[in-house]
Amino acid sequence: MFLVDWFYDILATLGIWQKEAKILFLGLDNAGKTTLLQMLKDERLVQHQPTQQPTSEELSIGRVNFKAFDLGGHRIARRIWKDYYTQVDAVIYLVDASDRERFSESKMELNALLTEETLYKVPFLILGNKIDLLKAASESDLIYELDLMNCTTGKGRVNIEDDSNVRPLEVFMCSVVRKMGYGEGFKWLTQYL
Repeated sequence: MFLVDWFYDILATLGIWQKEAKILFLGLDNAGKTTLLQMLKDERLVQHQPTQQPTSEELSIGRVNFKAFDLGGHRIARRIWKDYYTQVDAVIYLVDASDRERFSESKMELNALLTEETLYKVPFLILGNKIDLLKAASESDLIYELDLMNCTTGKGRVNIEDDSNVRPLEVFMCSVVRKMGYGEGFKWLTQYL
């Protein structure tokens, strides 16, 4: 077994080895999940109807191949989120940073995810989307509104031990339509996969 692990380490160091990861795109409806997924898939900006059924896409970012699931964000769709928690490697939670009236609802859903036992060690990338709109919250305001003041782990590399209680969690502000901000978030996330 040691020889096999050593071989995979060499392949990873050389950039030959591809990692596989299952990620969930979650958040309230109209946060930009489907738009982001489409942008990552083929760099097209398309206006979408609200997601009615779970969809999945295969993506490759850096040395990581993702199976990404967009589960929808309307109230009825949120009931099936838990059906996808098993063997998930990361959660990308999008928040419409310009829709301040829904921050408390988004906070409630995010808190439920963060306290879910099956997601206990899963890294969370929180994207505050739509910063191109004038009424969008700042990063510090969004962190405050989502009650994440003492939860974020930093935008650099966090050393995670198997017995540690630390879960990688960070907030990045972005504009999917302007193609800005989410790349840094994905770069941060891939170091934990």
